[in-house]
Amino acid sequence: MTHQWYVIQVMSGWEQKVKDTLEKRIQKEGFSDLISQVLIPAENVSEIKSGKKKISRRKFFPGYILVQMDVTDRSWYFITETNGIIGFAGEKPVPLLDHEVESILNQIEGKKEKVKPKVSFEKGDNIKVTDGPFVNFNGTVDEINPDRGKLKVMVLIFGRPTPVELEYWQVEKV
Repeated sequence: MTHQWYVIQVMSGWEQKVKDTLEKRIQKEGFSDLISQVLIPAENVSEIKSGKKKISRRKFFPGYILVQMDVTDRSWYFITETNGIIGFAGEKPVPLLDHEVESILNQIEGKKEKVKPKVSFEKGDNIKVTDGPFVNFNGTVDEINPDRGKLKVMVLIFGRPTPVELEYWQVEKV
């Protein structure tokens, strides 16, 4: 039997703890033949906290993890008896379809290197510059370049609107 991907519901905020616990138990109790991989689909996001740029992880599916496994009575019991796990998504374990797994894995791989800003901007948003030579200036978003993580902002300098290119993390919404 081949290993398939299943969605496991876990207690919210416990995703990493459950993943670590499962991986330790798999090694300790010899379940690597039945359970091959535990995954928390997530991406890196940047935000400004206390004036400093901070990179954190944002989960695609909070409260859920993915497990690649063979479902047997033994593995089902192993999973459901792990602390922090609520159970399989649905009444009984149903594997994800191949295209669903491929889509999720591609999404994770595509966002592995890129850091996405936590806050999204729209044209016309009022912002305040929090870093760089224009710190404490106010402006209006004129253009957005999400691929580069940059904004073109119209800032009043000497009473004239001046376009300034800034990174997402250098500004905050007013």
